[in-house]
Amino acid sequence: MRNFILRRVFLGIFIVFFGALAVYTVIRSLPSSYVETIARQRAANPLSTKSYQEWLDQLNEVYGLNKGIVPGFVDWGGNAIRGNFGESWHYGVPVTEKFAEVIGISMVVNIITFFVQILIAIPLGILAARRQYTVTDYAITIFALMGISLPTFFLATILKYVFAIQLGWFPLYGLTGRFYTTMTPIMQLLDKGYHMVLPILTLMMLSVGGLMRYTRTNMLEVLNSDYIRTARAKGLPENVVINKHAFRNTLIPLVTTLSGILPSMFTGSQITETMYQIPGIGYIAYQALIRGDIPFAMFYLTFILLLTQVSLLAADIMYAVVDPRIRVN
Repeated sequence: MRNFILRRVFLGIFIVFFGALAVYTVIRSLPSSYVETIARQRAANPLSTKSYQEWLDQLNEVYGLNKGIVPGFVDWGGNAIRGNFGESWHYGVPVTEKFAEVIGISMVVNIITFFVQILIAIPLGILAARRQYTVTDYAITIFALMGISLPTFFLATILKYVFAIQLGWFPLYGLTGRFYTTMTPIMQLLDKGYHMVLPILTLMMLSVGGLMRYTRTNMLEVLNSDYIRTARAKGLPENVVINKHAFRNTLIPLVTTLSGILPSMFTGSQITETMYQIPGIGYIAYQALIRGDIPFAMFYLTFILLLTQVSLLAADIMYAVVDPRIRVN
């Protein structure tokens, strides 16, 4: 196991390195950037004595964009290893400072969504498998397919229209209300929770369908296995057969699916946060990306790469925990 983990760690570092290089190359190759926007603004200033090109050349030199892609990436990588990711061009503060400011919001939203998703999807998936081809199975399947098929922006728009505009139960967007600053700490916490209901509901409805269908499919496969028929032939109660024998083996393929959810907990949900204007890391990163903010975009996308590799490594280790038969030689 130790040798396997070491190999996976080195492979993960290799993937993160070349993934970050690919991201840097794409960002540097975009037709416009935040630097060009600033150069236009300064050149358009009546008091400016420099042309657009002069401002652009000066800013490119300041930010190191006058270098080639490989030398620029080497400089960025050297600073990143030392923990210096630079200052965000768009937000005007160090990248890590802005990240620490907004990451908590996305973590709260996605962690709540994660646990709600598990509590709903796995029991319903097992129930659908146990009652295959019944009304219950068809109803759960339809609900799951709706969650899988609906685009994020469409579902968010429908929920906002029904619950915010028509019924007026929840706010349309934002993280805090109008009188947030005058509230007590407990009321401020409740106000934020009130504003998070629709974003969490959106993320839950989008994610629960896939996990539900995956659980149903794997449970059906396990229930048709020989050892399940043997357990039933011995006269074991159905609850023991399902919970002790079938469910444990169903967890093995679910580990892979659940491990893929880890990166979303810390990287936010860009479309959902943007639709509800929740200032989490997904919304903040989206604003930085569309403005060509290279320092923030590089940090954010490299963080996603690193977190994905960590989640895949954790999934491989969890296989051995879930099923003792699995061992790495």
